[in-house]
Amino acid sequence: MRFTPVSTLPRRLGALAGEIWPGLLLCVGIAALATAIGSVVPLVGSAIPAVIIGVIIAVIRRPAGRLAPGIGYSGKFVLQLAVALLGTQLSLASIVKVGAESLPVMLSSLAVCLIGAWLIGRALRIERDILTLIGVGTGICGASAIAAVSPIIKAKSHDISYAISTVFLFNILAVLIFPTIGHALGMTPHSFGLFAGTAVNDTSSVVAAASVFSTAALSFAVVVKLVRTLMIIPISVTLAVMEGRRNGDDERLTPRRVFTLIPWFLFGFLIMAGITSTGILPESVVSGANTVSVFLVATALAGIGLSTDLKAIRTAGLRPLMLGAILSFVVACTTLATMHVTGHI
Repeated sequence: MRFTPVSTLPRRLGALAGEIWPGLLLCVGIAALATAIGSVVPLVGSAIPAVIIGVIIAVIRRPAGRLAPGIGYSGKFVLQLAVALLGTQLSLASIVKVGAESLPVMLSSLAVCLIGAWLIGRALRIERDILTLIGVGTGICGASAIAAVSPIIKAKSHDISYAISTVFLFNILAVLIFPTIGHALGMTPHSFGLFAGTAVNDTSSVVAAASVFSTAALSFAVVVKLVRTLMIIPISVTLAVMEGRRNGDDERLTPRRVFTLIPWFLFGFLIMAGITSTGILPESVVSGANTVSVFLVATALAGIGLSTDLKAIRTAGLRPLMLGAILSFVVACTTLATMHVTGHI
């Protein structure tokens, strides 16, 4: 294994900063404007204004060139950093409790989604790779699940684009619709956190929807979502075995390979929660970390909004969009039904 010399680290960090700062600065500016809007209209928060402003700019003229690297950096790394920082709001004991509480709802919606993707996708005559990607994207964690599964099933780049575009569309709709559903059903922040964390597929949309509903729902929703993210591991392992048997080239699944399927920000979240569990962080630090994480979420959602590719969404065609719409609806209904049965509503 070849290691990069530590002596070159400052130069490499400087090069990275020089590459991302224009787009990152644009996202920070949008986040600042969205935060100002949220302070005037607390009900909408900063998440929805950030993504809407980003989408409007992308529709008028999608940023490219020097702005593109920083926008991509904001939509991915900044969001992951924000989620990791949210770990300061919970203890490890509360995470275990949340995981145990949400597991029946989570497993029910995931099972229904995956079975539905196979049955409905075949009925709509959608190609196997696309229906698999949309199924895991909707059932687990959006683009992250699609990215994890794509190399396993050897999906083509245009299939990946179709799936991500389709899932992204319903992410945006979930941010706009779910808080209204939660208020209409009289959900508590706790209940809505379970609802959003289970029924919304992408981390960014979970964070945005929970932020709009109430600040109290945010931490719980994120924990539910991160527990759900762990489903990437068994699903990826199962698909790898199935793909290997189908192609006759079953690749050995080592512990190291399984380990790489776990998103890094999940470890970051757990580390921050572990530090919080010790009680060494002053309340002012915990409160400050929450404020910073909320602003980082707005910055990330600005980047996601600016990355909107309407052409890719149109190219995805009607049938994958129909599959995404049906699965999103089915997952939401299954989640609400299971929550009702288990006494969470």
